Amino acid sequence: MKFRIKDEIKGRLRVHLDRQRLDCDQADSLQRFLEEIPGVYKVKVYERTADAAISYREDREWKVRDSLLHSLRRFDLIKETDAGEKQKVVSGRVLNKEYKERMIQKILMWTGCRFFLPRPLCALRMGIKSLSFLKKGLSSLRKGRLEVEVLDATAITVSIIRGDYGTAGSVMMLLEIGEILEEWTHKKSVEDLARTMAIHVDKVWLLTDNKEILVPCDRIQENDCIHIHMGNVIPFDGLVESGEAMVNQASLTGEPLPVCKSEGSSVFAGTVVEEGSIVIRVKQVAGGSRYEKIITMIEESEKLKSNLESRAEQLADRLVPYTFLGTGLVYALTRDVTRALSVLMVDFSCALKLAMPISVLSAIREAGKYCITVKGGKFLESVAETDTIVFDKTGTLTKATPRVADVVAFGSWDPQEALRIAACLEEHFPHSIARAVVEEAASRDLHHEEMHSEVDYIVAHGISTFIEDKKAIIGSYHFVFEDEACKIPRGQKQKFNALPTQYSHLYLAVEGKLAAVILIEDPLREEAADVIHGLRKAGFSRIVMMTGDSEKTAATVAEKIGVDSYYSEVLPEDKARFVNEERKKGHHVMMIGDGINDSPALSAADVGVAISDGAAIAREIADITLGGNDLYSLITLRLISKALMRRIRKNYRSIVGINSSLIAMGVAGIIQPTTSALFHNTTTLVIGMKSMTDLL
Repeated sequence: MKFRIKDEIKGRLRVHLDRQRLDCDQADSLQRFLEEIPGVYKVKVYERTADAAISYREDREWKVRDSLLHSLRRFDLIKETDAGEKQKVVSGRVLNKEYKERMIQKILMWTGCRFFLPRPLCALRMGIKSLSFLKKGLSSLRKGRLEVEVLDATAITVSIIRGDYGTAGSVMMLLEIGEILEEWTHKKSVEDLARTMAIHVDKVWLLTDNKEILVPCDRIQENDCIHIHMGNVIPFDGLVESGEAMVNQASLTGEPLPVCKSEGSSVFAGTVVEEGSIVIRVKQVAGGSRYEKIITMIEESEKLKSNLESRAEQLADRLVPYTFLGTGLVYALTRDVTRALSVLMVDFSCALKLAMPISVLSAIREAGKYCITVKGGKFLESVAETDTIVFDKTGTLTKATPRVADVVAFGSWDPQEALRIAACLEEHFPHSIARAVVEEAASRDLHHEEMHSEVDYIVAHGISTFIEDKKAIIGSYHFVFEDEACKIPRGQKQKFNALPTQYSHLYLAVEGKLAAVILIEDPLREEAADVIHGLRKAGFSRIVMMTGDSEKTAATVAEKIGVDSYYSEVLPEDKARFVNEERKKGHHVMMIGDGINDSPALSAADVGVAISDGAAIAREIADITLGGNDLYSLITLRLISKALMRRIRKNYRSIVGINSSLIAMGVAGIIQPTTSALFHNTTTLVIGMKSMTDLL
């Protein structure tokens, strides 16, 4: 592709493509292509000018700039755009363009009619235009409810009857602009949220000739059979061919309880296998349906509404009868139609119904800028109210990429062979320690083809299977030595006792005897201590760490990061029990976790927060997902939620104060009803637009 560099500074360049402009699909394709180039961390494509601003990391090893320019030269815009169409990639560009054009068209139409249309034609247009508002008001009355629509219809009708077409036009225009803004903000927030919730599964286990092969998702075709293991996301719609599993469908249905799926059952993309494993025959490969399902789920879910937002809407409707009562009372006392209309032209409902939802949805959108996915406004309110925060340790306070420090073999086992078997077992399960074992085997060039039978995963304990008719298990000390009663080979007790305690231990046993201990180095996140300190400053009164590790390991970590208390050697049910007990004491609890074993506690907490590179089931169950590379986003989440609550309360005060002042001035005869209506709608719009701005 032909292009030229318009300007450049170190780490950033702006290029112009050899064309006048881009359409939305082309801009999306180019942005997607550039973002996938190693070293590029920020891209903005301008479709109107056919420019792209690219920020990248420049270093001696990767030579990012040269790679970037080379990639741009071989980029085929038409081919990539067609590929994007096949993948049904959804972007916010089309949505933004649509609503910008609607806004501009609405304002230009109002301006032209107001200043250039003859009065008779203006009156005719206002009459026709008012019918839609009148219809909404009458519909509300037929249902026996006095709602904001009735108030709007009355104000517009009275203005037209009095011949005040300017006021009627202004009121209708401002109401329509408000509706467009609310609809735009809502749809954009929902689409942004849906995109972050979209499936990110790179590889699946494909069944071919009774063997499982790990292949990229883009190689899967309709009618292929894939094996979905416990804790994994189902990436395609399909039918269960064999096996039985409990599938969590909360991401689509909102139902928290898993559903049993067996042979012949339908399964859907984006749901998660919570227990068991199934083989499914793929029926739909394209991912567009999943996106549409998420959109529908979010729009229909009550989770999007915080308690404050719901109360604002209820208050808005309850205030309508009082507005009519105030209008009648002023007329009865003054016998002045103009002063009575001043009350009718100003109400609290419009601003309350406009500003509150926009505030919440804008906060969700802003959180997305910091790679924080919030599944509903009420969870932001919960974050603002929480006083206790509970951390899982492994993969949360520690780095998500633990490493194998050493493999200590026992009996006649060779360390390499023990690691190969361990990797063969662990590669099926999405846990950070499992990934460490698999990556270490790969780095040593150890090939671990499938040589075991069905693999059983026991939550928070380990894995059990058979290799050449010999039982093999891998997992925690409790699982291997207490539950399974495995033994240390004779004469090697001293070697076992001398294992270094600064590492986590993963035990492998075959036929009831210890074969190897894999030493896992799980370094703390560099920012962990600073984040704990920042969370305490942000208002959390108690910070707790819970882990399945030994007392000694837990105590060392707790001292380093400065938590208030810690609990070691806990099981998943222990975490959930602790959360429930704290809630019974009146505390509001936030749970942070990343693994399958954290799922019960994430569900039990007032608000559950998952780490994005953790287990899929944790992300699906959690109310909020952190997608950044560090924990600082937790502090950002708290600050956004607190700022949202302050904005909502400030909006309450502003709406009540401004509108009360306008009513008082209208009743006193200081301003005319037309002026009251203009000020009221203008301030409503200003408050609504202010609510769209970032909180931080």
